[in-house]
Amino acid sequence: MNKKVAVITGGAGFLGSHLCDRLLKEGLKVVCIDNLLTGSLDNISHLFQNENFVFYKHDVTNFIHVPGNVDYILHFASPASPIDYLQLPIQTLKVGSLGTHKVLGMAKDKNARILIASTSEVYGDPAVHPQKEDYWGNVNPIGPRGVYDEAKRFAEAITMAYHRYHNVETRIVRIFNTYGPRMRLQDGRALPAFVSQALSGEDLTVFGDGSQTRSFCYVSDLIEGIYRLLLSDEVDPVNIGNPQEITIKEFAEEVLKITGSNSKIIYTPLPEDDPKVRQPDISKAKRILGWEPKVERGEGLKRTIEYFREQLKIK
Repeated sequence: MNKKVAVITGGAGFLGSHLCDRLLKEGLKVVCIDNLLTGSLDNISHLFQNENFVFYKHDVTNFIHVPGNVDYILHFASPASPIDYLQLPIQTLKVGSLGTHKVLGMAKDKNARILIASTSEVYGDPAVHPQKEDYWGNVNPIGPRGVYDEAKRFAEAITMAYHRYHNVETRIVRIFNTYGPRMRLQDGRALPAFVSQALSGEDLTVFGDGSQTRSFCYVSDLIEGIYRLLLSDEVDPVNIGNPQEITIKEFAEEVLKITGSNSKIIYTPLPEDDPKVRQPDISKAKRILGWEPKVERGEGLKRTIEYFREQLKIK
């Protein structure tokens, strides 16, 4: 019996590499595509000996050729942290638009089911709290963050167009803040910044007064939700994230406590269009996928901090 084949774009990234692991474990053959702009071969080096794993270094904004049958495509190629998309604004817009167009074309050609990685950033700085899938968002299209927000909003729009016009089997996951091993130390997001600062004895830099909130989902929980969505019949977007909300100031204090660091918290100006609140309403994921997060934040943080200790070579 031939194995099913999954193509994962951005497969050498934080989430993409965990998806490679999961789909291989589920008995699929995995074709990983990444141009290594923000991904790393370190994330997938353990898979190179696996006969069911293939890696192509390729930019998906160009024509994609994968020989043979393809059953699933998971489009995770994109810079995903503010530090990346502010430095790579054009590439971010191109992978969300041209890249999404290319993978949808491949899905149509191969008669494959495609899952698009969208983001809670489509909600912008939300006027609705917590955020449900039927909320249309509050996004500044010309602000510095707009390059990411609008790239993902366009990706959702063209995905639904391919579904309606070409009858392509599509799935859309809106991913909320996720953390865990294989995050980059210089990622620019709150968790890697706080942990690397705490472990290195530097002050923790909190934007604004730290009253803005985030909801952090451990990576294994997120991957489980994405896998269930891939196999489901749900076409409309689904939030996957952890609804346990915490202020950034409280989160910084939690990191200090778990690391045992003596670092202080210092406050810097809030970046433009930084969302003040972020919390997923996951009632749809619970109802349709039977999914909810299982890993407590304290436990997830311990595992992530251990990974960062190894990366920083701190005993």
